Amino acid sequence: MVSNTKIIFAKIPTAFPVAGEHMLVEKSEIDIEAEIPQGAVLTKTLVLSVDPYMRGRMRDASIKSYSPAFPLNQPMSGHVVAQVIKSNNDKFVVGDLVYGLGSFAEYVLIPEAYTAYMEVRNEIKDSGLPISNYVGVLGMPGMTAYVGLIKFGKPVKGETLYVSAASGAVGQLVGQIGAKLGLRVVGSAGSDEKVAYLKEIGFDAAFNYKNGDIQENLKEHCPNGIDIYFENVGGKMLEAVINVANRFARIVCCGMISQYNTKDQEPIHNLMQVVAKSLEIRGFIVGDSPEMTEPFRKEVTAWLKAGDIKYREDIVDGIENTPEALIGVLRGKNFGKQVVRVADL
Repeated sequence: MVSNTKIIFAKIPTAFPVAGEHMLVEKSEIDIEAEIPQGAVLTKTLVLSVDPYMRGRMRDASIKSYSPAFPLNQPMSGHVVAQVIKSNNDKFVVGDLVYGLGSFAEYVLIPEAYTAYMEVRNEIKDSGLPISNYVGVLGMPGMTAYVGLIKFGKPVKGETLYVSAASGAVGQLVGQIGAKLGLRVVGSAGSDEKVAYLKEIGFDAAFNYKNGDIQENLKEHCPNGIDIYFENVGGKMLEAVINVANRFARIVCCGMISQYNTKDQEPIHNLMQVVAKSLEIRGFIVGDSPEMTEPFRKEVTAWLKAGDIKYREDIVDGIENTPEALIGVLRGKNFGKQVVRVADL
């Protein structure tokens, strides 16, 4: 028997979740030598991803959305890289590295029906890139950046791209892809240190949204207006962007983190400008664009290996620190992609 720590969703929050109340660390044991059912695999979690969208999964299961609610009193789940340590399934062999949606536990017995959520990614072993990259820049957040900007932003060389929450898991890659495509890239973040980082990785301009009026900052740093807005924040930020946006601008809605922990969401007062300026506001779910998976992986892997893009991660060690890591993301305390390192390969 070996120790097996799990992260349990215990209670639905009405505001910011609290570790020890809404998310619990549960200690248990598992016999990793025991026989496993036909078609099942037993995995050892190496890294797991905590992301803003998880706040939306902390809801009553009767409320439907694009991502299922976390079941109460069960392990939370998200994107992981894990190692197969026992297999009774022809599609997986011991030693395989797998990526996909997995339970937040040190060891996970995956029934045959749920192995469909995992894919073998053994190229991780020889890529020379950190395993953590595969739940970040080469995982769901990275593909979100790639799909959102290229497919829905429809960039044209010379246009101005503005990215909010630009130092986060998605935003930092959006900006760098935009620069590669010949856009003028402007970003905002919540500290001067994060702003300095954005300039280091190739943003043409950046500002701390906590300093001064947002709309005045946008006018200063986007003197030619905004053609593409990669939306991660919502609320007052979205309203200010609409005022500064050019005619025919594309607003690509990835997330609205400022609204996730509020009971009464902020209204947008200037939506008539969507008509007056012929704006396009488009929300998207990255999983709806599977055709872009292979181009994304090929291009971004090559850029990383060549040093053409940089990607900052905020790594915490120990699965027991997952609740605090997720809360930090929701409060904007992380600097870069938040990853929890559970075990070494």
